[in-house]
Formats: sequence, C-alpha cells, structure tokens
Amino acid sequence: MTTDNQTRKQFRAIGHKLSPVLIISNGLNDNIAAELERALNDHELIKIRVNAADRDEKQTILDAICTSHRAELIQLTGHIALLYRAAIKQKRELSNLVRHAEVTKG
Repeated sequence: MTTDNQTRKQFRAIGHKLSPVLIISNGLNDNIAAELERALNDHELIKIRVNAADRDEKQTILDAICTSHRAELIQLTGHIALLYRAAIKQKRELSNLVRHAEVTKG
C-alpha cells in the first residue's frame, strides 16, 4: 500500500491537528498491538509517539508496527509518527479522514 505525494500531503495536513493516541516507551507488547489495531480500525489516520533510545531503535519499532499492522508511515518528525491504514468499513463518527472532509465542506 503506497499513497501518492498529493494524498500524503493531505494526510500530513490532517495529521497536524491530531494528538498522539498512543505513546510507546518500552517496545511493543500485546497491549500496545491491540490498541494500535483498534486505533487504526477506528481512525485510519493516527499519530503515535515513539520514545526510543536512538534513531535505529525507533526505526525498528516503526518498521515492526507497519509490517504487523499493514500500516503506512506517512510522516516521522522527531518522536512523532503519522500512520495510515485504510479501514475496511469507515466509521463516520470516528474516522479522522471522514471528519476532516466534513469540516472542509462547510
């Protein structure tokens, strides 16, 4: 799953207003994996914070997340990562993409 540059730009604009829904400090475990899965299913576009000791560890954690959850890393700024995974069935009241589209319409 790869998005084109225009879509990535739109996602970054939406993500700018989001707050991190999850903070990862001590690597990945079952609880974090379950919460990531729930957040991606509900919101599609989420922001997370990865507190890692160095860049390599942070990249390893993000690679593992993207692989295991079939998500795409849209942007990484410092410790904040913006992740996207299209929902099978969008939840209008929870999806950040749907809510942003409704706000921009009027």
